Amino acid sequence: MKLKSHYESLFQSARQQLIHDQYEVDKKIDNPSDSRRGITLLARPDHHCKTKITAFLDELQLLDPSQYYYPQSDLHITIMSIISCYAEFQLEQINPKEYISIILDSLRHIPPIKVHFAGVTLSPAGVLVQGYPDGEALQELRDRLREHFKSSTLQQSLDKRYTIQTAHSTIMRYRHPLKNKDKFLQTIESNRHTDFGTFTVSELELVVNDWYQRKKNVLVLHQLPIPSQH
Repeated sequence: MKLKSHYESLFQSARQQLIHDQYEVDKKIDNPSDSRRGITLLARPDHHCKTKITAFLDELQLLDPSQYYYPQSDLHITIMSIISCYAEFQLEQINPKEYISIILDSLRHIPPIKVHFAGVTLSPAGVLVQGYPDGEALQELRDRLREHFKSSTLQQSLDKRYTIQTAHSTIMRYRHPLKNKDKFLQTIESNRHTDFGTFTVSELELVVNDWYQRKKNVLVLHQLPIPSQH
C-alpha cells in the first residue's frame, strides 16, 4: 500500500463529505450507557510527538471547542484491533494469557518499529495524523498476528471492520455539526504537511478499551517491551 496516496485519497473524499455536510457526527461519544468494549494491541507516541499534536489540536479547539479532541493520554496507534468493540463483550469471556502468548510469539525477532507523523488528513468521522512506518517491521508484525490468531481458536475479529494497513492516529471526532467549517477546513489544509515528529515504539500495550480509547475506560492487560535491536 502506498500510504501517501492512500492518505491523499482519504482527504479528498472526506473533504467533499465535509463540504456537502455529509460527514459523520458521532452521537455515542457522550452516551454514558455506551457499553461497547474490545481488545486492542496499540502503541503510544512519545512525549515530543504528543506535544506537537496537542499544539495543533489547540488551534482547532479555538475554532470549535464543541468537538471531541483526544487528550494526550489517549493518543495511540492501533497495531491490531484483536476484538472490535461490541456491547456484549466482557473480559471474563477470554483468557488474557493466551492472547499475550500469541503476541509474544509474533514479536520474536521483530526489528524496532519507527513511525514518522507527517501531516493531517480527514476521515468521514474526524481528523487523523498521518503515520508512516519506517521499513517493514510493522507490516511484518501485523502479518504474523493475523496468521497466529486466525490459526488459533481464540475469540478474535481481526480485519472484520477493515484490514488495518496504516499507522495513523485519530486525534479528533465530530461530536456536533461544525460551527466554523470554512476556517476548520483551512486549518486542516494548512497542516497537511506539518511534521509532528518521529518516534521508535519501545513497548506495546494490550488493552481492554472503549470505542474512543478513553483512559478512564482502558484496562492495560499487559505491556510488551520491544527490544531496541533484534
